Amino acid sequence: IVLQELDLKYQPIKVDLPAHTLPDGSDFRAINPKGYVPMLELDDGTRLTEANVLLQYLADRKPGTLAPPTGSLERYKLMEWLAFIATEVHKGFGPLWNPQVEPAVRERTISALGNRFGYVAQTLGKQPYLMGQTFTIADAYLFVILNWTGYHKIDLKPWPALTEFQARIAKRPAVQATLKIEGLAK
Repeated sequence: IVLQELDLKYQPIKVDLPAHTLPDGSDFRAINPKGYVPMLELDDGTRLTEANVLLQYLADRKPGTLAPPTGSLERYKLMEWLAFIATEVHKGFGPLWNPQVEPAVRERTISALGNRFGYVAQTLGKQPYLMGQTFTIADAYLFVILNWTGYHKIDLKPWPALTEFQARIAKRPAVQATLKIEGLAK
C-alpha cells in the first residue's frame, strides 16, 4: 500500500510462507533468515526487514508525505503507533495462525485483541486517521492487520470506528491497486 501511495517502483515477489519458498522453489530463509517477516531488497542488494522499519524507510523516500519529519515529536507519536500495531495488534494474531489452536486459546487471543481494538477505536472514533486528519504509514499498517479479522472470523461490530476506518481506507486508489496486485480483489 505504501509503495503504491508513494508511487515508488518495485517488483513484488510472492513468497509461499508455509513452505518458505520463492517462486523459483528456492528457500526464502536463505535471503531472509527470519522467514516470516516482510523483506525489502534495495537496488544495491541491502535487505531490510520488519514492517515498521520498512514503512518508515519507504515514507522517508518522499519526506512529508506519509510520515512526519524525522526527529519531530509527531514522528515519535507515529513510531509509538507503529510499535503498538506491531507488538500488540499484529503479534496478537500469532496464535490464530496455528490451525490446531485450542478453542480456549483462540477465545483468550480474541479477547486480548478486543482490548487492543478498543484502544485503537477510541482514537479512530475521534478522528479519521491514527495521527489525526492525515493518512500515514500507521494507517496502512493497521488496515492490513485489521483485514486479518475477516480471515479469522473475528467480528469487528463492537468497534464501529474500526469498520468505518477499514471502509475509508479501502476506498483509497493505492489500496485498491494493492489489493488487486496481491490477488485480494478483482
